[in-house]
Amino acid sequence: MRRLGVLLVLVAPVAPSAPAADPDDWSLSKCALYRDAWDWAVSTLDGPAPSDGFVAATEAFVASDCTARVAVCPVTDADFSLANMLTVMTMSEGMASTFVPFSCRDS
Repeated sequence: MRRLGVLLVLVAPVAPSAPAADPDDWSLSKCALYRDAWDWAVSTLDGPAPSDGFVAATEAFVASDCTARVAVCPVTDADFSLANMLTVMTMSEGMASTFVPFSCRDS
């Protein structure tokens, strides 16, 4: 049991949910591009609005300079449409599709 405690102490500081300490220039550029895409997409919505949870999670991701591991889970049709649009927009800017925060985690 003591070994488990020591292991947890050693592993805890590198938990995957921790944001990166010093994002590099490309990471900051990607986040700025994502922020611009998000702002544009939300300001030009025509139809149903995305869910409050989708908006809040996306804004938390952007507020962290896109370093927090936030699960932005699309639930409604509007959420999925916006997630698809943002994924295509970011890929068009040269980012990998893995940059976007879209995922649904089990509780």
